[in-house]
Amino acid sequence: MYTRYAEQVGWKVEVLDAQDTDLGGYKSVTVAVKATGHQEGGPYGRLKFEGGVHRVQRVPVTESQGRIHTSAAGVLVMPDVEADEVELNDDDLRIDVYRSSGPGGQGVNTTDSAVRITHLPTGVVVSCQNERSQLQNRESAMRMLRARLTQLAEAQAAAAASDARKSQVRTVDRSERIRTYNFPENRITDHRIGYKAHNLDQVLEGAIGPVLDALAEQDLAERLAEVGG
Repeated sequence: MYTRYAEQVGWKVEVLDAQDTDLGGYKSVTVAVKATGHQEGGPYGRLKFEGGVHRVQRVPVTESQGRIHTSAAGVLVMPDVEADEVELNDDDLRIDVYRSSGPGGQGVNTTDSAVRITHLPTGVVVSCQNERSQLQNRESAMRMLRARLTQLAEAQAAAAASDARKSQVRTVDRSERIRTYNFPENRITDHRIGYKAHNLDQVLEGAIGPVLDALAEQDLAERLAEVGG
C-alpha cells in the first residue's frame, strides 16, 4: 500500500531490511522513503500519522465456513536523521555480525554479512541483512538506529510534558489500534477521526491520499484549538 502510494506521488522507496517468514510473507520490513523533487509535503509529513496497529479482517481462502479472521500489523514511522544530528558513543554499541537467513542470492547467505547493533544504554536493537556487504549493512543499521533513538527521545519528551493536552491524532502508540481494513465489506476505517470509506481495494493499490488528508486536517484543527484555548 505505502509502496504504491509512494510510486504515485513520485517518491523513492529503499528497502533497508526485510525478514521473510516460512509462509511466504514478511515478519518485518524496514524501508526508507525519500522525495525525489519538490513535492508538496515530504514523506514524513504525510506518513507520520500512520504509526500504530493496523487491523485486518478477512476471510482466508482456507476458511471453509466463511468466518472472518483478524490479524494485525504494527507500523512505526520515524524521520530520517543525519549522522551529525545524533551523537553515538562507540562504547555504547554492541555490534554482532552473523549469516543472513533470507533468500538473497549467492554470496549473501554464505558470509557473515548481516549486522545487528544494540544500543546498550537504551536497549534498542536494529539489524540489517539485505546488502551483500557487511559495511553496507552496518551503515543501514546505524541509519535505523539514529532514527529509532530520535523517535524514542521525542516520545520521552512528549510523555514528560504531561501537563500539555495530548492530541488524539498526534499521539503515536505502537499498541494503539488506529485503523481497520475489512475485506468482506471493502471498508477502511480510521478509528481516531471516525473516517470510513468503502474503497479498500483502491486503498491497497495506493489510494490512501484522502485518509492522509483527513488526518492532517484533524491535526491542524487540534493545533489551532490549542493555540486559541
